[in-house]
Amino acid sequence: MTQKFDVVVIGAGPGGYVAAIKAAQLGFTTACIEKYTDKEGKLALGGTCLNVGCIPSKALLDSSWKFHEAQDGFAIHGINHAGVTMDVPAMVGRKANIVKGLTSGVATLFKANGVTSIQGHGKLLAGKKVEVTKPDGSVEVIEAENVILAPGSRPIDIPPAPVDQNVIVDSTGALEFQSVPKRLGVIGAGVIGLELGSVWSRLGAEVTVLEALDTFLMAADTAVSKEALKTLTKQGLDIKLGARVTGSKVNGEEVVVTYTDAKGEQTITFDKLIVAVGRRPVTTDLLAADCGVTLDERGFVHVDDHCATTVPGVYAIGDVVRGMMLAHKASEEGIMVAERIKGHKAQMNYDLIPSVIYTHPEIAWVGKTEQALKAEGVEVNVGTFPFAASGRAMAANDTGGFVKVIADAKTDRVLGVHVIGPSAAELVQQGAIGMEFGTSAEDLGMMVFSHPTLSEALHEAALAVNGTAIHIANRKKR
Repeated sequence: MTQKFDVVVIGAGPGGYVAAIKAAQLGFTTACIEKYTDKEGKLALGGTCLNVGCIPSKALLDSSWKFHEAQDGFAIHGINHAGVTMDVPAMVGRKANIVKGLTSGVATLFKANGVTSIQGHGKLLAGKKVEVTKPDGSVEVIEAENVILAPGSRPIDIPPAPVDQNVIVDSTGALEFQSVPKRLGVIGAGVIGLELGSVWSRLGAEVTVLEALDTFLMAADTAVSKEALKTLTKQGLDIKLGARVTGSKVNGEEVVVTYTDAKGEQTITFDKLIVAVGRRPVTTDLLAADCGVTLDERGFVHVDDHCATTVPGVYAIGDVVRGMMLAHKASEEGIMVAERIKGHKAQMNYDLIPSVIYTHPEIAWVGKTEQALKAEGVEVNVGTFPFAASGRAMAANDTGGFVKVIADAKTDRVLGVHVIGPSAAELVQQGAIGMEFGTSAEDLGMMVFSHPTLSEALHEAALAVNGTAIHIANRKKR
């Protein structure tokens, strides 16, 4: 007998599992199909984010930063120690335990909300039917009133550096090193490359980052990207801009990489090489030829502003559709789609999706950059406040970076909040909340912020927009 559901979700990542739970909460019979398995061969929900992306990388970032502080940052607090070492397998094991706890937690949430979990590969057929290929090779067809495609993304492969998951690895392989490589190469100075490079640099690796672009962190505000480049270089990352990798040759347990830069052709040898040049949508065997769903010229599923595909009742969310590849974007799209299936007029504000890089200091922003606004001809007022002037940051010995608030010069409405420094992700989220409700810089300046907190830096930056900051000298208006 063919199973029938109101909603069938293909993919159990942060977009898919959230969509499934929300759909079930709204009263729909819901199934979620996922094929990913862990090292033990068991179904592992949570997608890239929980299994080999956001969560495990943050676990390693946190562990490696604590080691770095123990080595170099405790003495100023009066904490004397000697001979601190890092047990890399233990660090990686801790990461694995966190992942296991969270992925099993998704299974528990499915059970609590009445979501049917189906293991296998899902493929959309014509007529909103879904073919499921089980691990044993058997095939089942499920009927659905609505289908949500949430298959996620995978690392991009590049011909000059084919991944073998031994010497040349992708972001997944870089999470599993059992020892610290002496010489580590990273192709790509994006979010993933900088985060993984930071992890192993803190543990003692000599890290070289090869970035093809001449501009560092192009999506970030220029002031933030300049500060980030200076700080990360000081921490030991050798970031080579305008360095395009043209080839690689594995010799035993090392790899010789060839790249070109302004000086011509160069070669450099690494013990490990991480390829982190971005991600691409997973659409392999996702859509039957006659299912009606179309892809755009870049291979993403074509959707409208509300994630509806060209087939009524079929939606797509997350990394497989246009926009930034971010877990929180996928989750909110999942909620929006479930609500719209229910008949609610839910929507998303794509202009206010925060971006975060979890290096140290953290780098985060929401809204538009100063350079983008000026290119649009928008006249702006800008306020900045350095963490070096923050009492809370000084107490924590974490004073690098600043908060930058950009407001429309005519209306004072906040158009962007950019932070590099401690707890940048949390501070930017405060800005995002205000911006969602159309806050002005004056509004932020009039709010009471608890003292001493890092969030006072946002308060002071907002005051500085209009030349009324208290704890720094204000720039004279021209």
